[in-house]
Amino acid sequence: MEQLFNRKYIIQGLFIVVAIILLAKLFYIQIVSDKAFVAAESNVLKKKFKYPARGAILDRNMRVIVQNEPVYDLMVIPNEVKSFDTVALANALEISIEEVRKSMRKAKLKSNYQATPFAKQISVQSYARLQEIMYRFPGFSTQDRTIRHYPDSVGGQLFGYVKEVSQDDIEKSEGYYRSGDYIGKSGLERSYEEILRGEKGVVNTVYDARNTPQGSYANGKYDVNAVSGERLISGIDIQVQKLGEELMKNKVGAIVAIEPSTGEILAFVSSPGYDPNLLVGRSQGNNYMDLIGNPYKPSIVRPIQGKYPPGSSFKPIDALLALQEGVIDVNTTFNCPGYYMAGNHKVKCEHVDGNISMRRGIARSCNTYFCHVFQKLITKNGMKNQRQTYQDWRDKIAKFGFGQKLDIDLPFEKQGYFYNADHYDKIYGKRWGYTTVISQAIGQGEITATPLQIANAMAIIANRGYYIKPHLIKAMGDKIKKEYKEKNYVGVDEKYFEPVIDGMQDCVNSAWGTATLSRIPDLLMCGKTGTVQNPHGKNHSVFIGFAPRDNPKIAIAVIVENAGFGSTYAAPIASYLVEKYIKGSVTGARANQVEWMKSQNLLPLLIDKSKKLKLTKADSLIIKKTDSMKRLNDSLRLKPATAKRPISAQLLQKPATTAQKEQNKK
Repeated sequence: MEQLFNRKYIIQGLFIVVAIILLAKLFYIQIVSDKAFVAAESNVLKKKFKYPARGAILDRNMRVIVQNEPVYDLMVIPNEVKSFDTVALANALEISIEEVRKSMRKAKLKSNYQATPFAKQISVQSYARLQEIMYRFPGFSTQDRTIRHYPDSVGGQLFGYVKEVSQDDIEKSEGYYRSGDYIGKSGLERSYEEILRGEKGVVNTVYDARNTPQGSYANGKYDVNAVSGERLISGIDIQVQKLGEELMKNKVGAIVAIEPSTGEILAFVSSPGYDPNLLVGRSQGNNYMDLIGNPYKPSIVRPIQGKYPPGSSFKPIDALLALQEGVIDVNTTFNCPGYYMAGNHKVKCEHVDGNISMRRGIARSCNTYFCHVFQKLITKNGMKNQRQTYQDWRDKIAKFGFGQKLDIDLPFEKQGYFYNADHYDKIYGKRWGYTTVISQAIGQGEITATPLQIANAMAIIANRGYYIKPHLIKAMGDKIKKEYKEKNYVGVDEKYFEPVIDGMQDCVNSAWGTATLSRIPDLLMCGKTGTVQNPHGKNHSVFIGFAPRDNPKIAIAVIVENAGFGSTYAAPIASYLVEKYIKGSVTGARANQVEWMKSQNLLPLLIDKSKKLKLTKADSLIIKKTDSMKRLNDSLRLKPATAKRPISAQLLQKPATTAQKEQNKK
């Protein structure tokens, strides 16, 4: 009995202790601390998120190329809304009464008790009108934001765009994003989202009974400051970028320019392009649909997604491998009768060169010479071992970046394709050899590459045997990115690059080269033209090059679709950009040539299959903000299927000599 009595008091004592603890905690919460008050939902205390400014993006000369502009969102908590003057609110926002009602319905569907966007990105004028009458609209509040602005109106595919988060974005963000937030969806805005976005802040504001803010609660004791995003410093030269986009206006293709010594990308042009300011603001949705519906597909990021046979620009790489493997030397000659016979298949050459050595073979872009080189490479271990020898050759070429992603700091990069021996086994069994894949000798057939890969291969030659991974952003804040220091060697001795570069120098600067019309006064540029076969239409014009020969500052690749010979369009465009970057401007008679090039329209004609007529070309595909409300159909008109193309002589605005015409064939 006594034991039972003692247990009773022990239990009572425990209850008393627990009660005292609970009372003490309640006293602390209600009297000593007011954090619970801040966290509670209240009619007079509201939590507002403070959105940070996204980090700016600068070019290599510290010029701002992506910045912010202030805008405002009108937020609403439907459960707190009372009857209000719909007309007054519509007038203040410059929208219709029906749009006001529609916005309210959408807000209620999202949440009755949380602040959701009622009107996004309202103008400064609308915001000013609204502030004067906010007391008349209980449940409504304004929220500061910033939107992106691109001062130079170029680089749409490069910079990308920012858009409201999807439900999937919210679920993957581990609590960072809420409905109505914005996120980088493509380009640099996507790649560097976590660095650019910054950190949100929180402001606890007291409102009176008339819904008028009275200031921060507890003098801001529990507020959290927003932290702006880090700025990014790119390797882009915005003046070269702008000139590149102007030169590619009304053309389809890409330009990639790289600083060989650092891997920094100097220009990244995808054409057709668009003004990135189109995908900012309240018209973003309509403009986006216009871009998606454009038949010339400006949404494709051609420098990293376009897949092209490298064509004759591949020949210097084959020459390097042949020298390294010892199957030829600089004096090895082959006879060019104007073609090469691969079994019963004839590979044509553009001209009859007779006995020709490597240096002249590169300068003249002799198909016959490089078919012989390829034959020696693939048969060097005997005819019975061609399959394995091909695979070894393919793996060595891959070190130059072909058939694999280079992991540039942009999303959605493609790798192109470069078939291995197993792939050919599936097609031909074991009965195949060099004659089966002879097209690869001249960069055709079962090999495609992105313009970035082709430009990177040129940077390797400029560096005499290595590359640093190509990248757009070199610094975040004040921190230089250390990962872009490693040299990736391709396995070719430095001594073999000079004779190949001799041929590339002659291509531009000798009397017999294929790009002599693109030489730059007082600047030694080395390069290689290419005319890439296109089964869907006219051949593509390609040029790769670097300058100056010693201590190169720029390596470049230019591809102009459906433009014919490499010397006609791609080579001149490259030379103008090289001169602009190194000298600061294009001067003399070449300045007139630049203006001529800008005016050329090489867009492929569109076919209306239902009427069997061709459509006119779009007037311009570097789409600007001023005509953002126009639809593509407004700029297209039916016409008979006739079209003329300018000839190379017109490029220089003077007649070409017979010798020049012969040189200009490649």
